[in-house]
Amino acid sequence: MVRTLRQAMTLAALLISLMLLSTCSGPAGFSGGSLYILDVIEKPQEFAGKEITVDGAYLWRPGNPSTAVLAAGVTTLDNGLDAQPLGEQIWIEGFPADVTANLHRPGDSVYGMVRVTGMFTNEGSYGPNGEFKFRMQVSQAEAIEQIQRVEHRIENRGLGEGKVSFFELRQNPQAYNGQTVTTQGYYFWNGAIYVLAEGVTTEEGGTNPQPMENAIWMEGFPPDKSSELNMGPGTPPGYVWGLVEVTGTFQTGGNFGKDGAYQSLFTVTSATPLEQRP
Repeated sequence: MVRTLRQAMTLAALLISLMLLSTCSGPAGFSGGSLYILDVIEKPQEFAGKEITVDGAYLWRPGNPSTAVLAAGVTTLDNGLDAQPLGEQIWIEGFPADVTANLHRPGDSVYGMVRVTGMFTNEGSYGPNGEFKFRMQVSQAEAIEQIQRVEHRIENRGLGEGKVSFFELRQNPQAYNGQTVTTQGYYFWNGAIYVLAEGVTTEEGGTNPQPMENAIWMEGFPPDKSSELNMGPGTPPGYVWGLVEVTGTFQTGGNFGKDGAYQSLFTVTSATPLEQRP
């Protein structure tokens, strides 16, 4: 898979950061410091059967089977999707779900630099397909990089005559099933997810957007309107998001969208951006 120069630079920064953290933390986890993941992978016999602390890039990706590993680094597409681990990996079990809130969450995975403590074992066949030689059973973890996110959220208020608020659609979907309605919300698209959401969170600077909380699967958003919204790099762009007013047919009671995970569907016939693109 071809990666861009931006991705290579991001990856280099990730690897350098991890090595610097390892250098500053001192020797192995037995003395209170932390190991860099390559220290462990290069000499696994020294740490087998011991509780250690390791710095690395955690990656969780859903699927069949799912992925949960610690690696030397992660590469992604420009939109943050399709995260791939680099080098040999340690299979991770028991990673705390609350720690993932501070990591990158582009929509199809969770990844970021972490420090994990747990029991390390080697010379096994770990993971769903037994493809990993190493395993850590995590007892505690923390994010090394704290991802600061900014919320962009619609207000719970009436929209005027002839319009239905996003919150009303979510609370009383059956009342509008099969009807043409006009509503407002945050449109979000990243090539895998197409939704109208209650809000969008971004990292500082507006990057790595993610839909937040309640969302309705959306189809038919006019491509020409996307250019008036926030757009990611690349052609096509890595993502599109922004506050919009949309008119279309609302449906509910089905398993819509990606993995059938959405209760409702909004098929757009017209759309108007409500914020100026920065």
